[in-house]
Amino acid sequence: MSSNLTNGANLPNPAPLSDGGPATVWIVGAGPGAPDLLTLRAAKAIEQADVLVWTDSLINPQIAALAPATCECIRTSTLTLEEVLAVILERAGAGKTVVRLHDGDPCLYGAMAEQICRLADAGLGVEVVPGLSAYQATASALQSELTIPGLVQTIVLSRAGGRTGVPKTESLAKLAALQASLCLYLSARHVEEVQAELLEHYPPETPVAIGYRVSWPDQWLAVVPLKEMAQVSRERDLIRTTLYIVSPALAAPMEARSKLYSASHNHLFRGGI
Repeated sequence: MSSNLTNGANLPNPAPLSDGGPATVWIVGAGPGAPDLLTLRAAKAIEQADVLVWTDSLINPQIAALAPATCECIRTSTLTLEEVLAVILERAGAGKTVVRLHDGDPCLYGAMAEQICRLADAGLGVEVVPGLSAYQATASALQSELTIPGLVQTIVLSRAGGRTGVPKTESLAKLAALQASLCLYLSARHVEEVQAELLEHYPPETPVAIGYRVSWPDQWLAVVPLKEMAQVSRERDLIRTTLYIVSPALAAPMEARSKLYSASHNHLFRGGI
């Protein structure tokens, strides 16, 4: 496929839900787990799906249950990406509205680019619906801001190399050297190596939020010093659905405040002192 998909300009225009137009594939983010953290657009898509292709190993069944009783629900935990795409292409080709439901946000670690390319090659319109990501749900559950004036202003989303690896320019050591708010997905199985690399750049007492199935009924969430990150993970037997947020912002002084809202700061809508 040679067309540039960065802005969707070369994709067929997706048909609005329930307009009776051509079949559309909806790639929908289910959020971190809690059904009430779905976006309104995501909920509407699920409620009007003819076929729901969902990641049953990672998505709350209550979310899949929002699909109508007549909807064909297909679990993907045992399928390869090629098998998933074959199902989507067959159902959409038959004129059905297909919702491909991803955990979290499909733009993060969801193989979305591969799916969109294959669907576009088949001439199918695609609509992507974003979802709340686990790092946002975790920060919210902790009532923590990850960008504190004068302390940290950058959030990095990444993962440990593991079996699939990461580009050399994005090695964990290089990312940790920023000492930003570092959010690590898919890294619990490699937590010892991760901790060792982080300790080369962050102080041992740097707070680390460990979130397991954040927003699910069995959520477990704790903030520990970086030096205890691996020990706590192993004690809890965390190997999947775990997010780490390494950030000095989690221990930010309460007096830190944004200059944007300071009375001395002027901008387009407000004069300053």
